[in-house]
Amino acid sequence: MLRFTTAGESHGPALVSILEGMPAGVPLLAADVDTDLARRQQGYGRGRRMQIETDHIEWLSGVRAGETLGSPVAMLIRNRDWKNWLEIMDPAPRDGDADGPRKRHVTRVRPGHADLTGLLKYDRSDARDILERASARETTARVAAGAVCRVLLRELGIRVGSHLVHLGGVDAARPAALPDDLNAAADASPLRTLDADAEAIMIARIDAAKKEGNTLGGICEVVVTGLPVGLGSHVSWDRRLDGRLGQAMLSIPAVKGVEIGLGFETARRTGAEVHDEIEAAPGSTRTGHVRRRSNRAGGTEGGMTTGEPLVIRVAMKPISTLMRPLGTVDTATGAHAVAVAERSDVTAVPAMGVIAEAMAAFVVADALLEKCGGDSMAEVRRNLEGYLARLDERVG
Repeated sequence: MLRFTTAGESHGPALVSILEGMPAGVPLLAADVDTDLARRQQGYGRGRRMQIETDHIEWLSGVRAGETLGSPVAMLIRNRDWKNWLEIMDPAPRDGDADGPRKRHVTRVRPGHADLTGLLKYDRSDARDILERASARETTARVAAGAVCRVLLRELGIRVGSHLVHLGGVDAARPAALPDDLNAAADASPLRTLDADAEAIMIARIDAAKKEGNTLGGICEVVVTGLPVGLGSHVSWDRRLDGRLGQAMLSIPAVKGVEIGLGFETARRTGAEVHDEIEAAPGSTRTGHVRRRSNRAGGTEGGMTTGEPLVIRVAMKPISTLMRPLGTVDTATGAHAVAVAERSDVTAVPAMGVIAEAMAAFVVADALLEKCGGDSMAEVRRNLEGYLARLDERVG
């Protein structure tokens, strides 16, 4: 089983990402991970934190001579801003801690954030004990793990990309055919959208929201191509691939909705307008030598991949830190207050797309290893080739 965990706080010394279950022999360089970390930091509407941090990983374990070893891959990502937060975030007790709160303590909790619920759940008096871990800074470590999974998938002919399709009330037109290199095309845009006309309107919306001290949400579309038919399973609820993808996407901070294919729109149409007709497609091994005339299902049926592109749309709410804060309660006094204003972005939807790519890469890599796993990259490749050969035999 492929699994990962992360550790670290937003303003702590570093973040750690540990990925376990990666087979030996996957070619892997720090640049493979750093590229995605840099992509996560881009996007119009980001805050000053992105100007402070220049994320890159240091290998702690699991990689030698440019290849994975089969042991856990551990990566360290240092927070350059740590030096400015040492007194606030120091793990050791300090003289005076018992007499009063440290600097930058938080009791004016933010509506929409984990501040209040976490403070009550974990019985803390300072919401900084909650918000530092609940911060989306943690997703840096997720992107690192996902980047390793992306390399595994790339070696087997599977690609993961994303683009922004909505921001701040503005829809971006989706081209009839997506670019072959989706990320290269999307990354050329400051908002990672493929619609230049919509982009100009979105940028104006971001500028207006910034002046108002407000924030904006949006939707990104993740597309995975090159998948073989049959990843995931119908036999148990927790093995269904669409369910696993939904859980992964909804775990991203501020994400409130996920659709696969037409998603909620399927509830508004008839069956004839929803289901994808099937026809023969000789030579298309990864789809079982058939194809769907449309892809309204978004690449899954019965909790399994069909071999068509996997299409996932992920909705992110506006960030909960507003520069013109909303009303709240000061948990120290119970009195009405305005929420604390931590340093924040106007929008982080373009970055969310990169994070969603990472989560999709992890889930798909896990399902692939479940189907075609082995202890080495060569074994995984042989198993996949054997499965595809069996698909060819069935057609014959």
